[in-house]
Amino acid sequence: MKILVVEDEAGLRESIREYFAEAGDVCETVNDYPSALQKINVYRYDCIILDITLPGGNGLDILQELKQNRFVDGVLIVSAKNSLDDRLRGFDLGADDYLTKPFHLSELRARVLAIVRRKSFDGNQLVVFREIQMDVLARSVLIHNEPVKLTRREYGLLLYFIANKGKVISKNALAEHLWGDGIDMADNFDFIYSHIKNLRKKMIDAGCKDYIYSAYGMGYKFSD
Repeated sequence: MKILVVEDEAGLRESIREYFAEAGDVCETVNDYPSALQKINVYRYDCIILDITLPGGNGLDILQELKQNRFVDGVLIVSAKNSLDDRLRGFDLGADDYLTKPFHLSELRARVLAIVRRKSFDGNQLVVFREIQMDVLARSVLIHNEPVKLTRREYGLLLYFIANKGKVISKNALAEHLWGDGIDMADNFDFIYSHIKNLRKKMIDAGCKDYIYSAYGMGYKFSD
C-alpha cells in the first residue's frame, strides 16, 4: 500500500510511519496543511491518514479539495476531538472512517486495510484473479493453490496490477506507487523492468499464465 500521514505531532507521525514501513508499505509523511495540499494535488494514495487540526489550516479542507477534484484516495480521519459535528462533516466530505486519539497502531492499520479492501477489492480479504489468490492481510500468494514466495516489491506490483487490471499503467505510476515520491529523483525507471521480469518468471514457473503485457512507449498492462 501507499500511505500518506498528515499529522503535526512528530512522535505520533514517526511511529505511524515506522509501523507501516515495517509491514512493507510505502509511507510518506507531512506535518502541516500547505505540505498536505501540495502532496494530494500531485500524488495518489491508497489511503490518507488525516489529522483535522493542522498548522496552517484544517484537515477537513483537505477532504474538500479531494472531493472537488474527484480524487478517489481513501481517507481515515484521526483526531483528538471526538466531536460529532466534525465526524459528520468529515463523512459528508467523503471520509471513509474516523478514529479518535489515542489509538493502537494495530487498530489504525486494520482500519486502513479495511478502507483499501473496500475501495479496491469490494471489501474482500482474498483477492482472486484466475489461478492467482492473494491474501491482503497475510500478504501471501497462491497460484494453483500452491504458495509462491514473492519479495515485498513483487507482491506490491502484483497487487497493484490486479487492482488495475485491464488498464495501461505507466512506469512512472508503478514507480511512484511502490517507491513513493522520492522516486522523482530517479534518472529513469529501467529498474521497474527487472522487478517485473522477476515477478513474471516466478508466476510462470508456478504454472501461471503470463498476464503482464508491455504497452510499447507507455508502460504495462495486466490482462487476460
